[in-house]
Amino acid sequence: MSKTNMTRGAATKLPRLLAGACIGVLAACAATVSAAEATAVPASPAWVADSNKAAQPLLQAIAVFNPEQTAQLGVDGYDDKVIDLQPKIYERSQAALQKVIDGLNAQLPQAADPSLKQDLQIMITAAQQQYDTNKLQNDLMLPYFAIAGTVFQGVHDLLDPRIPKERQAAALVRLRRYAGLEPGSTALTELAKARTVERFGDKGLTGPFKDEVEQDLADAPRLMAGIGELFKGSGLAGYEQPLAALNSQIEAYNAWVGKEIVPRCRADNRLPPAIYADNLKQFGNTVPPEELIRRALLSFAEIRNEMRALAPLVAKQKGYKSGDYRDVIRELKKAQITGPAILPFYRKRLAAIEDILRREHEITVPQRHAVIRLATEAESAQIPAPHMSPPRLIGNTGEYGEFVLPLKTPGKAGEKDLKTDDFTFDAAAWTLTAHEARPGHELQFSAMMDHGVSIARAVFAFNSVNVEGWALYSEAEMKPYFPLDGQLIGLQHRLMRAARAFLDPMVNLGMITPQQVKQFLMDEVVLSEGLAKEETDRYTFRGPGQATSYFVGYQAMMETRQRAELQLGTKFNKQRFHDFVIAQGLLPPGLLQKAVLEVFVPAELAR
Repeated sequence: MSKTNMTRGAATKLPRLLAGACIGVLAACAATVSAAEATAVPASPAWVADSNKAAQPLLQAIAVFNPEQTAQLGVDGYDDKVIDLQPKIYERSQAALQKVIDGLNAQLPQAADPSLKQDLQIMITAAQQQYDTNKLQNDLMLPYFAIAGTVFQGVHDLLDPRIPKERQAAALVRLRRYAGLEPGSTALTELAKARTVERFGDKGLTGPFKDEVEQDLADAPRLMAGIGELFKGSGLAGYEQPLAALNSQIEAYNAWVGKEIVPRCRADNRLPPAIYADNLKQFGNTVPPEELIRRALLSFAEIRNEMRALAPLVAKQKGYKSGDYRDVIRELKKAQITGPAILPFYRKRLAAIEDILRREHEITVPQRHAVIRLATEAESAQIPAPHMSPPRLIGNTGEYGEFVLPLKTPGKAGEKDLKTDDFTFDAAAWTLTAHEARPGHELQFSAMMDHGVSIARAVFAFNSVNVEGWALYSEAEMKPYFPLDGQLIGLQHRLMRAARAFLDPMVNLGMITPQQVKQFLMDEVVLSEGLAKEETDRYTFRGPGQATSYFVGYQAMMETRQRAELQLGTKFNKQRFHDFVIAQGLLPPGLLQKAVLEVFVPAELAR
């Protein structure tokens, strides 16, 4: 699940979830349960207000440089602003972060409440990690900006139908700023070019991966067309002239990229080792790559053995000739759901899963419906995988997340778009809906809105491991209730997550080539060529390191569950456990386990 920040090389950023779902920016207000509190808490304890107040300088420091992302969070005052690519961006953003770090450190000794102290430490850690990441990027990487993706995301976030109309009007100002037509603004393409050119003389900087740049150039026309469609659908007038100007600027910029950046691209996907290690850290993965590969290879073999045992049962039930899991999956994929039938089918499947959740007392299910929709062509270019698009949680007026389903993977220049058949057949809808909707991401984000969480726990504690860990755990928890073919595809999806956890580090450590990765995914995991390409792109340039998050987070979540069961024995109640977990916000695994063992377990023992 995720929204990729396509402005690669930008100095400061808020966390985003990556697709495979799910890339999306998060935030919040109100209260949460922490390891220092009991399960029942006031709606807004004093420490939460103190924590949210302490978060404001960090939010504002980030907003100055990346206003599009903070505006999407719901932070007021930034809807008409655009990313800062003015001179000295690195020095200015680092100074702002250091000032915030010093201020938070000064507050830490005065924090009496353990929960507030924990939140302050969360924010200090997040700010320091961002500072360190910025330094590594500045020291080692040639700045490169995919401007069409930046502009599309900035407009898309504001013209989201969930955003109030009065806020959407700022998209026109933002568009003019991108084009340099607003008083005091400079065309974003010119600023991006300047920030790159000024580093041409710095020897030893690593250029972007050639495949990444080629894909960006291929995606640009569909992204710009997508901006036009967004404005047409919004009802806003006066966008045509600035959009036409911006189109011309981006065409010229991309011609410059082809002339000046492509020759400086690296042919090898591998990043400098320090950058890849930092990526893993940013996504929440603290497992060393060699250990991760060892664990994931073992898990892959075990899951595949389980599939080998289950596939003949599915073949017998369906009347297939072959019981090999690969052949069975290919046969299941033939029953494709197409066109207008897709959304009603997924909505019906979601309703069936909700019935199971209630019947089996797995978790508390809201009465309102979850939202599922198909991706536009431009959205598919930006995020070519199923994902949850979370709502803004600051200043939210009743919006909820959306499960977004792309149906094709855009190709590079001169290549065809690759359609996928991995999500639009009956057996696949069970596990994908459990992951992206309920009880996975959609329910996790809904809980943050319904229960409330501090900004520190929603934004700055976030990493991909804790979010994707819950969603993959949700798939596994629901698998026993699915029909046999749904169970087989559930195992296939878990097989893919195990494969990610060794293929991503292996391709980034030079132990395997991208071509071998793609072929392995097609042959052994039975992915379509479109999805195999999307996966390979993810490991090599869309988000190197992120794909390991699912496996690592899943194992951490399962460990926490088993520790709770071990201590509680027959008193373990899965519904209360699951309700407690998603009420914690987006705590990383260590803090979540601490809350479970120090709060949930004692409370259950005392019942």
